[in-house]
Amino acid sequence: MDTSPRAVEPAPVAAVNIPVDITEWPVPWESSRPRDPDVAPNGTIWLVGQGGDYVAHFDPDTEEFSKFDLPPGTGPHTVVVDRDASLWIAGNRQAYIGKMNPNSGEMVRYTMPDDAVKDPHTMVFDSGAYLWFTAQWSNVIGRLDKRNGSIETIDVPIDRARPYGIKLDSAGNPWIALLGTNALARVDAKTLELEVIRTPREASRLRRLAITSDDRVWYTDYSEGWLGSYDPATGAFVEYRNPSEQSGPYAIEVDAQDRVWQVETHPDVDQFVGFDPESETFFSITPIPSGAGAVRHMVFDPERNAIWFGTDTNNLGQAILP
Repeated sequence: MDTSPRAVEPAPVAAVNIPVDITEWPVPWESSRPRDPDVAPNGTIWLVGQGGDYVAHFDPDTEEFSKFDLPPGTGPHTVVVDRDASLWIAGNRQAYIGKMNPNSGEMVRYTMPDDAVKDPHTMVFDSGAYLWFTAQWSNVIGRLDKRNGSIETIDVPIDRARPYGIKLDSAGNPWIALLGTNALARVDAKTLELEVIRTPREASRLRRLAITSDDRVWYTDYSEGWLGSYDPATGAFVEYRNPSEQSGPYAIEVDAQDRVWQVETHPDVDQFVGFDPESETFFSITPIPSGAGAVRHMVFDPERNAIWFGTDTNNLGQAILP
């Protein structure tokens, strides 16, 4: 089997575009950079205001927002909602991860165990007791044991590697985008051994990841404007030139049909772009109505067949997928 890298250029765009239906709600706290929404077990949405030091709740049925204020200077980067509806918040500028009661706003802070680890960034749950996270400028990957709050960290053996987006494969092993170099990282969840996998192009810089049901790892190459995939079973890379000449792909997510969705942030108006891995075509390109500024992280909502996202134009967005 030929496992040499394959680059598909120009962008393989479908002859007929299938747009998505995008709705945006203005977040009532101005200039607060709402971001990184997650879906609660009851179907409501939680998000953080990185510039406003809050965690917010949105009810899609009533279209009402509410919020809990966080300690000043927290700079929350991400919120993820646990199976019991608890909120876990990355205190990016205060070196903590918080567990919040969604009803009362009461929060327990888990401080990073090492003064050198200052900026918990993006988080993801495994199927058991652990919450995995990246710390971009501290150059570590970590996991928090939800049973007792203990935190372990793993150093990335490349200076200024900037571990950024993180996802888990079907075996529960974390995969990480290393934004400061041209690489992916994989952590063995049992041994905590870290493997670095170089991407084909030295100039590539990966922001975010998504993993399809076949365990292929998909990534956005922010610097060069490609959508890429890596197959751990074969070691093969395939990369597709994105539709926009100036692309800047950032957020990425996978839906229930294993279609890959990303947002191009460098056009004047951000483009919400769908890609079909089976036909290897970009089949859906939709401008985000507000322009978006940037969409940094997205989450798939299987009950609504929708993707939720925050924008730098201070909106919460929902894309209903075809």
